[in-house]
Amino acid sequence: MASYIVRRLIYMVILLLALSVVTFALIELPPGDYATTFVETMRQRGVILDQDAIDSLVERFGLGQPLYQKYLRWFGDLLRGDMGDSFQYNVAVTRLIGERLALTVSLSLATLFLAYGIAIPIGVYSATRQYSIGDYTFTILGFIGLATPNFLLALILMFFTFKFFGWSVGGLFSPDFLLAPWSPAKFLDLVKHLPVPLIVIGTAGTAGLIRIMRGTLLDELGKQYVVTARVKGLHESRLRIKYPIRMAINPLVSTVGYILPEIISGETLVAIVLSLPTVGPLLLTALLNQDQFLAGSLILMLGALGIIGTMVSDMLLVVVDPRIRFEVRG
Repeated sequence: MASYIVRRLIYMVILLLALSVVTFALIELPPGDYATTFVETMRQRGVILDQDAIDSLVERFGLGQPLYQKYLRWFGDLLRGDMGDSFQYNVAVTRLIGERLALTVSLSLATLFLAYGIAIPIGVYSATRQYSIGDYTFTILGFIGLATPNFLLALILMFFTFKFFGWSVGGLFSPDFLLAPWSPAKFLDLVKHLPVPLIVIGTAGTAGLIRIMRGTLLDELGKQYVVTARVKGLHESRLRIKYPIRMAINPLVSTVGYILPEIISGETLVAIVLSLPTVGPLLLTALLNQDQFLAGSLILMLGALGIIGTMVSDMLLVVVDPRIRFEVRG
């Protein structure tokens, strides 16, 4: 197992290196740079910058350097723990990400646990009571959840919560608590704002997980070992928990690889509609403004989480399914 983990870590380093090159190249692909975007933005506001000001801007951010020099500078700073400075915000990228990371992780982890906590029991119920009224009901609700755009659901819930409860659920804090230090009152204000984001972000994910759990469990319940266990007189509830349900969870565990990046990026459109201070809108703004250090750092972080998530899912599969073993082939 130790040799397997070491090999995976080596592969991870190689993949991250390749990812950093591809990420930086993609950010540089669109025509122009941050200076071009800034000049156009100022022109739309009625401010015309002269050539000296533009040249000063290019020199200040090192935009006139060749691509490989900018990449080496950025990657060298990364190795020292410095993600560079954001062109747009004129502050360190680590500070920008750090301000949003804690709330993003807290919100997304809560959504993740809620989605799995709802999807697994409902999936088991639908599979063990196939074609019942409950199964049809959950299937219809699941398809509605998959088909409804999350940003539309966010707008609907914002309207109803304000109309019937008088709550303004935009953002994670009320204006009075936005800049206030943490206190019991601020925590309660956060809790009051959490239900709508949790419901909206978790809807599509929960609906998809229910379908996966139901389909996989139905396949397991039809296998010969389940029939044999029933013939031998094993109690139905014990039989389901010990064998089919345990096997049916495998596909859900394997989804950690792509769910982990979503914990950070979240639903960008939903975050914009609900004014959530998460990383998703920050990445979108960085890409639109060609803020290369901020965008590159965020994309690299999300890619790293995908790679780490894949490794974590492999480890969890071994814990869940004893038939899986680590194998290192020379």
